[in-house]
Amino acid sequence: MSATIWLRHETKKNEKRTPLTPEDASKLLAKDIRVIVERSPIRIFDDSEYEKIGCEMRDSNSWVTDAPVSSDVYILGLKELDDTETFPIKHQHIYFAHIFKGQEGAEDVFKRYKEGRGKLYDLEFLQNETGRRVAAFGFWAGYIGTALAVESYIHEEKGLGPCPLRFFESKNDWVKVIKNKLLDCKIPNTIIIGALGRCGTGAKSLLTDVGLECTPWDYEETKKGGPFQEIIEHDIFINTVLMSKKIEPFINNELLKSNDTLRIIGDVSCDPNSDLNPIPVYDDHTTWDNPLYRCKQSKSNLSVIAIDNLPSALPRESSEDFSEQLISHLINLGLKGEEDYTWKNANSIFEQKKGSH
Repeated sequence: MSATIWLRHETKKNEKRTPLTPEDASKLLAKDIRVIVERSPIRIFDDSEYEKIGCEMRDSNSWVTDAPVSSDVYILGLKELDDTETFPIKHQHIYFAHIFKGQEGAEDVFKRYKEGRGKLYDLEFLQNETGRRVAAFGFWAGYIGTALAVESYIHEEKGLGPCPLRFFESKNDWVKVIKNKLLDCKIPNTIIIGALGRCGTGAKSLLTDVGLECTPWDYEETKKGGPFQEIIEHDIFINTVLMSKKIEPFINNELLKSNDTLRIIGDVSCDPNSDLNPIPVYDDHTTWDNPLYRCKQSKSNLSVIAIDNLPSALPRESSEDFSEQLISHLINLGLKGEEDYTWKNANSIFEQKKGSH
């Protein structure tokens, strides 16, 4: 066989997604690419679905001790490795590491890679020759982030208490819930920044599905530089811009001192600990159980939602979409290795970032 893709069990709380569905795993096997799948009690697809198509099954987290340290073995996951572990990383990994933009804890992760001489192909930085990402959860992040923002707004308006994030079998189930809650509620006026991108498209799609409209902003509306008074003239603000360079913030604490209208900020991009964060009015992620961060500096009640694994609330649909985007590139990796541009470029980005730490 030409290479091995080792799908690891996810260890992050509330994470049922996978970057490789059984259907797409079968496409790797058809190309004579070995697929090993760690058993997982939480993955949205049952272990049996992988086993019956010919994947080799292993115990959860067995990559640490059992996976060969080899140039043709790739450990595939979605979210960060267990941050309580400190052993040197020797393997080749594929996942969203969230360490390339000055995030908290990045130094420790780079240290582990340096000590173990392992490699990281960060899913966020898998790009084609034009610099566009080849696989992303953006649409579903935007869709789910906006769904939670709208539902949280309704709860605030009706005094229903906190609205936790939870799993849904399908987006249609969630749409029905929101439509019912919108009855007899003040209709929110929503602004989306980054409306033309993947996330923004997902955000607009949710609003359309529940019968709401929005003010769509993108580069043309923001190129003059913030902060923007227009944002606090809306009830809900959805940020879907994935920053690659530092800009003037969209809003800041000074602007919030005069806020009378804005109730919910849905920060889908969610980089509170990054130097590039364009919404510097909060400094930590929120959680599924407690999704709202109260902005005390606001003149009126305002909360931020900043959850970093939003797409997991619709794990089946988001996994199927992401795996479909990624599979051709996994096949290229399995057959060509780093000869393929997308993977060679991702490794170059990692080496550059690692060298600066």
